[in-house]
Amino acid sequence: MPQHIDWTEVFGFVSGVLNVWLLARQKVWNWPVGLANNAAYLILFGRTGLYGDAGLQLLYITLGIYGWWSWARSSTGGTELRVARTAAATWRWLIPATAMAALGLSFFLARFTDSTVPRWDAVTTALSLAATWGQCRKLVESWWIWILVDVIYIPLYVYKGLALTAVLYGIFLALCIVGLRAWTAELRASGQRA
Repeated sequence: MPQHIDWTEVFGFVSGVLNVWLLARQKVWNWPVGLANNAAYLILFGRTGLYGDAGLQLLYITLGIYGWWSWARSSTGGTELRVARTAAATWRWLIPATAMAALGLSFFLARFTDSTVPRWDAVTTALSLAATWGQCRKLVESWWIWILVDVIYIPLYVYKGLALTAVLYGIFLALCIVGLRAWTAELRASGQRA
């Protein structure tokens, strides 16, 4: 029996693939496409009870505006934003901040919502924020975080009945590998240790 087509999910699928494809190629247009994608998934996740992921879209919108500004500024004569490694000092605050965000959000979702997957929703939300922040700064390790997130998201979305979104995250996983390779190649070309 055919399922109902959710056009919000279809739009999210198409804009999501285009967003990550542009991001892997370091095109500034990834940011406005990503903002449209975030709006679609804000609606979709709110309707399906993935409240952490819905709230995450609001944070993505904020980070997307920052990323767009940061990348656009560098392409219009500001200081050039280049692909870089994540400094040890950054990891020292990013790892505990991500863990604390996951724990706090997990508690909130379990206590105050009807989420059926509060822990997984919280972990993927916290990791996704860390990855997005890293991509706003063009940090190559952000691709590794996204790869981990996608490996968690695929079965989570299957479980929640979002088959098209699960397929999208499978495509994201492949695009993350492409992005990781491209950004690592740029690091090598610029003389940094990859």
